[in-house]
Order: sequence, then C-alpha cells, then structure tokens
Amino acid sequence: MLPPTSPSPEPKDVPAVVKKPEEAPPSATKPNPRAVAALQLREQARALLLKNQPDDAIRVLEQAVNLNPTGGQNYYYLSEAWIMKGNLGQAREYNTLAASYLRDDPEWRVRVQEQRERIEERRAR
Repeated sequence: MLPPTSPSPEPKDVPAVVKKPEEAPPSATKPNPRAVAALQLREQARALLLKNQPDDAIRVLEQAVNLNPTGGQNYYYLSEAWIMKGNLGQAREYNTLAASYLRDDPEWRVRVQEQRERIEERRAR
C-alpha cells in the first residue's frame, strides 16, 4: 500500500480558471441568451443578403444590434446591406463600427478592411 500523499501545492503562475475550472464564472459556462438570439438573427440576415433582400436584412440586423450592441459582425453585415442598397455613407458608418468592435480579431479585421476598400472604390466612381 502506498503512503497517503498530501495534495501538491498549485503553481502560482497558473491562472485560477485553469487551477479550478469548477469555480469558473457563470458567464463562462452558460452562453448569454441575448448574444445567442443576436447570432441567430445575424444568420437570418446573412441568408436575406444572399437572396438580395437588403431591406429585410437591415431590419433583422437592427434587432440583432439591439440585443448585442457590441457584436461587430452585425455592423459588418449592416454595412454589406447598405452597400447593396447603394448608400455608401451608411455603409461606411457601419463599417467604422465593425472595425471598432472587431479590432482584436485578425480575421475579421482583414474582412472589415477589405469592405472599407470596396466602399471607398465605389465612392470614388
């Protein structure tokens, strides 16, 4: 039989979340219902954009923004809808908001920059 061992001390440089996952904050374990609803609305709006229905997509995306005002992808798709409608001023405003909220996501930062370039090219025509 092995002698009983005392629990080894936890390293000091390991984050608390890694040390004791059972103590993770509730927001880390349960998705935010408003964010989930906003995601569903955004996906609905994307489908509308693919069907060339920017007015309907705008209505849906505005609901998504009301549920999750910091969801940068909602602003990106709002910008896309306004591009489709030919309102480049509105498109640029939403592109700027998307850039602000998505600045920490390298993949989306590239997409937002490409969108901005498309807007500027069309404005120059």
